[in-house]
Amino acid sequence: MNYILFDGPNRNNLLPFTYTRPVADIRVGILTIREKWESHLDYTTTTITEDYLSDKFPMVEMETNVMINASYLPNHEIIALIKNLEVNQAIFKDDDVVAFCVEEGAEHDDFSNFEAIEFDNDIIKIENTWDIFSKNGEAITEDFELISKGRQSQPIPSTVNTINPERIFIEKGAKLNFATLNASSGPIYIGRNAEVMEGSIVRGPFALCNNSVLKLAAKVYGPTTVGPYSKIGGEVNNSVVFGYSNKGHDGFLGNSVLGEWCNLGADTNNSNLKNNYAEVRLWDYNSEGFAKTGLQFCGLMMGDHSKCGINTMFNTGTVVGVSSNIFGSGFPRNFVPSFSWGGSKGFVTYKTSKAFEVAEVVMKRRNVEFSEKDKAILETVFELTQKYRRN
Repeated sequence: MNYILFDGPNRNNLLPFTYTRPVADIRVGILTIREKWESHLDYTTTTITEDYLSDKFPMVEMETNVMINASYLPNHEIIALIKNLEVNQAIFKDDDVVAFCVEEGAEHDDFSNFEAIEFDNDIIKIENTWDIFSKNGEAITEDFELISKGRQSQPIPSTVNTINPERIFIEKGAKLNFATLNASSGPIYIGRNAEVMEGSIVRGPFALCNNSVLKLAAKVYGPTTVGPYSKIGGEVNNSVVFGYSNKGHDGFLGNSVLGEWCNLGADTNNSNLKNNYAEVRLWDYNSEGFAKTGLQFCGLMMGDHSKCGINTMFNTGTVVGVSSNIFGSGFPRNFVPSFSWGGSKGFVTYKTSKAFEVAEVVMKRRNVEFSEKDKAILETVFELTQKYRRN
């Protein structure tokens, strides 16, 4: 059986993160959504996504294909149903299609002739950007069980203070000394070649993925995920960093999501609670206005390749698009379009030629090529987001 993950109807709700990746490549918990499905299915997957992303994230179709809605996170119950799907059968959760089986070349938008299989059990669904951090605790716990099952953690060094050490898993090559790990409120996962520097204090659920660093005296409240090749310092609460991004210095990041290749300057802070304790409204790319989240705590959503200077202050519920550069005193507005350059005094367009120069340098430092496919994606994002920029 061939498995294909499709973006589904929630793709636009997950912008700006899905400007540069399929829904399947969002990180929530320890693993990306794709990595979860592939681990459960023991099979590689491909993707149905936007045309401009398809060169980098292609679809491979075979004689018989199972299409899976990437907004859903796998669990043992749904996997059992999916592995037994036959052609022209579809699994529904309420009114949503979770997965369906079709022959090569068949239409994917009409289920009137399909046998419907109802799925009534609980399953995590990532519908909106804030779900990435608000459902991260559940996702970390599920991934922790998946990754650690039948495996032995590396020994916890004697200098590390622990609470509930049986819920701490350390991969080979990880370095920890004179830190405090409290797994009483959720598991803690330390990835391969990751480092927790001296004086760091962590309360789970927490994931520090491969080759990432928790810097000296960092304070982390779960549920928090630090994706691979990232550096984190200061204070972090209930946030997700996809990977290859840095918050290397003091400052607060709370109830937030950072994409890849982001950098927060020293003493950058975000507000995650309004002064009047009101519900947070967040920029909605569908309505092109601010929409209710139902949350009292919601911080910063920052797309790939965006950066900010030292002492940047972000208001509650700020959305920053792709490849923006923010600096200067005062609070920038709550929605910063992609390819913006400036701050509280206003923005101008950040030209792609300049943005690409920075991206190439930043990625080269991590031995990753800024490819022609990457450039083509960002050029399309620049065009798609032109309408939001004033200059």
